[in-house]
Amino acid sequence: MASSSDLHPSSGADSVPHAQPPLWRQLQLCAGVLAAVRAGTSGAAAFDAVDPVLRPGVQALGFHVLRWLGRAEALRRHLARRTPPPPADALLCSALALAWQAEQAPYEPFTLVDQTVEAAKRDSTTRAQASFINACLRRFLRERAELVAATDREPVAQWNHPRWWIERLKRDHPRSWQKVLEANNAHAPMTLRVNQLKTGVGEYLHALELLQMKAHAVGSSGVQLDRARPVRQLPGFEEGEFSVQDAAAQLAAPLLLDGLAPPVGRPLRVLDACAAPGGKTAHLLEHAGQQPVEVTALEVDAQRSLRIGETLQRLGLSARVVVADAARPEQWWDGTPYDAILLDAPCTASGIVRRHPDVRWLRRESDIEQLAVQQATLLASLWPLVRPGGRLLYCTCSVFRDEGVHQIDAFLAHNTDAGLLPSPGHLLPQSGRNARGLPDNPLGDHDGFFYALLEKHPG
Repeated sequence: MASSSDLHPSSGADSVPHAQPPLWRQLQLCAGVLAAVRAGTSGAAAFDAVDPVLRPGVQALGFHVLRWLGRAEALRRHLARRTPPPPADALLCSALALAWQAEQAPYEPFTLVDQTVEAAKRDSTTRAQASFINACLRRFLRERAELVAATDREPVAQWNHPRWWIERLKRDHPRSWQKVLEANNAHAPMTLRVNQLKTGVGEYLHALELLQMKAHAVGSSGVQLDRARPVRQLPGFEEGEFSVQDAAAQLAAPLLLDGLAPPVGRPLRVLDACAAPGGKTAHLLEHAGQQPVEVTALEVDAQRSLRIGETLQRLGLSARVVVADAARPEQWWDGTPYDAILLDAPCTASGIVRRHPDVRWLRRESDIEQLAVQQATLLASLWPLVRPGGRLLYCTCSVFRDEGVHQIDAFLAHNTDAGLLPSPGHLLPQSGRNARGLPDNPLGDHDGFFYALLEKHPG
């Protein structure tokens, strides 16, 4: 699965712009996004449906709401005996999520209450509940400390994740589960991957310094900004000098390619098996440097595959883009083995909740088992395509062990021609720790990921 860290973030995802439409209108649209997520629509799709002029402010509010939705729903249960109709409940919970912590609220709680009631009055789907919403929120302002204390005892309110998610993390990471949940409710940093075919990390940091943009180096080719900015405000975007990519995602290309003996008399054959939107495809080409390499970028979704070409064109890179199902190589493989395969497999995206706070509310526990079956199918389908002595790098942006170490343990048990090379294993959000014997990598602040580097035994 191509993680969100490969995408260009919309400007100001976590900061409200200076010029804003009326707050009541933003709250209406924010509640609409929440209602859509509750109905099963992804946050990205719900925000994309908002007028582009209004989207930055709505997205800033919406991210805040989705981060603290567990607390908001618990507060609403204490304030109302019955759950109101979905539009009114979405508006009420949005207001509670925004106002429950006065020190972190984007506006004064009294202002949020006033504008929420105004939003209810101005929408035909909530007008009949405007008095009810007003009564709930006025009581919340009067009894906020007592209500918050009462909900502190509820795990979903305390951690702002579904109960099943909390319990699974406790089992999977008994020493770290609390830190993972805390990290998920924080703002993700904006991290860039410097295109070292065009510039270096030091040179790019100097270019940022000239524009008084504070940043620091992370890993071998990363730069982390102290404050997120729209990509087009950063130097060298149109020239292809950088991409937006989380520090953990930047490990894929060096893990797969470093130490891999170059073939004699021909280019290195590399497959990026689930390639859209193209961030890791591009990094493979950048990291190969002057070594001759032929990269095939495979993507099952024709629409998403267009993003790969756009990404490569901006960076001045070239790869063969194929629209096909990686699990059915008989439909697209030419029969020549690959030296290296990157399998960034579809997963729950449980490691990138900081960037996509809707994920925790969209996922169901049953999704893990279904995705694990898909991951195992992809591993089984692609392993025969690796030449003896070649490699396959399996990765997911997940913190769940069924999508990581358990998946690889099962694969190794059934494939005696496979060996596990040193690789990070589970990287937890913001941790930088590893499970399989590599020294700590100075990644700084990063998303949750899993990596396993597999080598096919010769002969």
